[in-house]
Amino acid sequence: MRSFLYELKRRNVLRAGALYAGAAWALAQGMAQLFPVFGIPDWVVRWFVAAAAIGFPLMLGFSWFYELTPGGLKRESEIDPADSITHTSGKKMDRWIIGTLAVAVALLLADKLMPHKDAAPAADRSIAVLPFANTSGDANNEYFSDGLSEELISSLSRLNDLKVIGRTSSFQFKGKTEDSTAIGRKLGVVYLLEGSVRKSSERVRIAVELVKSADGSNVWSQSYDRELTDIFAVQSEIAGSVASQLQVALRVNTAQAAQAPSPAVPSNRSVEAYTALLQGGFYEQRRTAVDQRKAIGYYEEAVRIDPKYALAYARLATAQVRLHAIFTVQGAEEKELLGKASAAAATALALQPDLGEAHQAQGGVLQLTVFDLPAAAAEYRRAMELAPQSSQTALSLGIMSASFGRLEEGVTYGKRATVLDPLSSAAYVYLARTLDALGRYDEAEAVLHKAIELQPEAAQSYCELALVRVLRGQPAGAVELAQQETDKFWRTFALAVAYNANGRRAEADAALKVLIEEYPDSGAFQIAQVYAQRKEADKVFEWLEHGLASHDPGVTTLRYAAFVNAYSADPRFRAIGAKLGLPAPGEAGA
Repeated sequence: MRSFLYELKRRNVLRAGALYAGAAWALAQGMAQLFPVFGIPDWVVRWFVAAAAIGFPLMLGFSWFYELTPGGLKRESEIDPADSITHTSGKKMDRWIIGTLAVAVALLLADKLMPHKDAAPAADRSIAVLPFANTSGDANNEYFSDGLSEELISSLSRLNDLKVIGRTSSFQFKGKTEDSTAIGRKLGVVYLLEGSVRKSSERVRIAVELVKSADGSNVWSQSYDRELTDIFAVQSEIAGSVASQLQVALRVNTAQAAQAPSPAVPSNRSVEAYTALLQGGFYEQRRTAVDQRKAIGYYEEAVRIDPKYALAYARLATAQVRLHAIFTVQGAEEKELLGKASAAAATALALQPDLGEAHQAQGGVLQLTVFDLPAAAAEYRRAMELAPQSSQTALSLGIMSASFGRLEEGVTYGKRATVLDPLSSAAYVYLARTLDALGRYDEAEAVLHKAIELQPEAAQSYCELALVRVLRGQPAGAVELAQQETDKFWRTFALAVAYNANGRRAEADAALKVLIEEYPDSGAFQIAQVYAQRKEADKVFEWLEHGLASHDPGVTTLRYAAFVNAYSADPRFRAIGAKLGLPAPGEAGA
């Protein structure tokens, strides 16, 4: 035994084993700390450790049978003991062992002593508030249960560390019976907040449950039975309770949601003003011209009851801008509407300067009615600071970034909007337009197919898909896609482009004639686009100038529009961009 131990020492087998183990340990420590930074999976480190363990006895055997000499590796049995240099090489190995162990210990101490945020993985910090069920038996109370769900979404969206799914996507599951696993998978969230509301006479009963989407297991649940006059207190209580549970379950900073008062509470705590606000939101989400006007009426009622109701003013301004931008409003009515929208947004900001929706509303006024794009971009950025999880603000910033020619940034914000509101078709349509401008047509088509899958009847999706086919030089089939467009205006525009791309000039002329006769103001930018495709430059700029004069919101997309952007080198293009506050092509902007 003494002879065997002597040989282990003489042949440096023990030193070789120690050096091998130290080097493997140091490498494993370094891999474990660096690989997550580059997205390399944990199993790579585990396989390395397993391979190192298997190689350890092989290393010992190799060290027993072979020796490193000045002439290279030789079998130990072939070396004269007088010529062996194991004593010298052993001292060198001692220094290598000390060095590798020092590196390993340093890496271990760095990992242990460096502060680590005590938080759940980013993928786990996600929640969707599903529409609360109206169990009162009266369909007229639907606005109340929907409104409560929406206000909880708004409260939780103020948290920086939490991904909160937007209203459009969450409300896709209203009245449906899909299980929590399927909903969590479609929305990309780990937690779901569910509930029911029973409103009768002057009382309200609210049941709330926080569940894990993976298995439907209950994390927390609570029921509230209160007087209707206590609705603001109970809403704040629910938000605070949910925030506390998220503090435990997700280990995120929920102080904002727990302490900040909800902007939905009227300054005079009027239940009637709050009810009008919820009814306005109920109709606004229907996205028709008739319902949009109903929503405006309810918001006006809310601010009449409470003249200091900042959130109601913000939503009133947003609804008025949307009516102008999406639906047909002409002449004196348009001028009056835009004046009211500007006043409402200004009032909201004056009443509550730190309200994210007020800055979002002001951004909309500046972008789509005043055409002051740099100022609008600043308002949207402020809105994002105040409500970092707002999908609408992310979408607005994406559109503004593209408008200033920062297309990659526009795509980043656009994708963020689809993550926060994954079942909203509008976000996908605007993302596709930015991808078109970058020439990424495969991605644009995929995004538009997703939009159509989500909402087949939504306007503009088939129009944009037809334009992609034309842009990529594959006009065959573009006419058929354009004919599937659900909205008359967008269908006519798409057909004018698709017919022309396929050489069907008479039909293209007829479609253009309809645009000019029926949509000379609200469709001025699309008319310019058609002339741009036809390469009639003077007509392009004639209609762009008309669009500026008629406040056609499409003109603000000048820098990333499909066909008009081909004239970016024309001095007239730069002149129109300057009127919008846009930098010249190739220059950075706000």
